[in-house]
Amino acid sequence: MADRAAQLATRYVRTHEAARMLGISPRTLEKYRSHGSGPTFRKLGGRVVYAVDDLEAWADQAACRSTSDPRYIEARAAGHAHR
Repeated sequence: MADRAAQLATRYVRTHEAARMLGISPRTLEKYRSHGSGPTFRKLGGRVVYAVDDLEAWADQAACRSTSDPRYIEARAAGHAHR
């Protein structure tokens, strides 16, 4: 019962708001979604929505301490692979 209440309390946003929250363009977010490299999304009634928690988790995965951080190097390479 508590899980159901938590699901109902989840806040969902559309692509434009999700992109604004992440500081990227909506088109970039659409490309990430198409390539499977973006945050988890849901398709509800023909609309793409993102849970705010999923956006935060995706952004947290990209956290790096320096440009020599292996995650930074991998993320940079992935960003250039789809151009």
